[in-house]
Amino acid sequence: GLLSVIQKLKGSPEQELRIVLLGLDNAGKTTLLKRLASEEVSTITPTQGFNIKSVHSHGLKLNVWDIGGQRSIRPYWKKYLGSTDLLIYVIDSADQKRFEETGQELAELTEDESLTGVPLLVFANKQDLVTAAPAAEIAEGLSLHTYRDREWQIQACSALSGEGVQDGMNWISSQIMSRKK
Repeated sequence: GLLSVIQKLKGSPEQELRIVLLGLDNAGKTTLLKRLASEEVSTITPTQGFNIKSVHSHGLKLNVWDIGGQRSIRPYWKKYLGSTDLLIYVIDSADQKRFEETGQELAELTEDESLTGVPLLVFANKQDLVTAAPAAEIAEGLSLHTYRDREWQIQACSALSGEGVQDGMNWISSQIMSRKK
């Protein structure tokens, strides 16, 4: 997972990146974070506040902030956006009744001046469920094609099985490499 992305950047000078991981409650953010950190994902509890995982390898440090998505916590999201190098937004692809709500939250986030030009990776999570909407359909529903002020990518995944997660991390790696040039 995350280690292979870091290994691709081997030999680069010490660099520290701040990644903010957001999405509605129950989207799978903490499961995704644990998957990225190569930790056990069988028992996950809802995040009350935030989790931070730092991974050091080959001169690179990724600080990933996983912030709870409950409605009562969302007003505080903006306090964590300063100095963000990349935004990961996680969507529960099987919870179609919340697509409008998650779309509004994402649109509001990307309008924040702290995130101007910050690359956006949307993980369309829970693709292992039969009721999951395809990533392309989610991208259209979120009007991602209108995001012209930043690089963005939507990646179908299952944080539980790990499927698709590495593809998203490869995109992050390409963003890091292109920004270094």
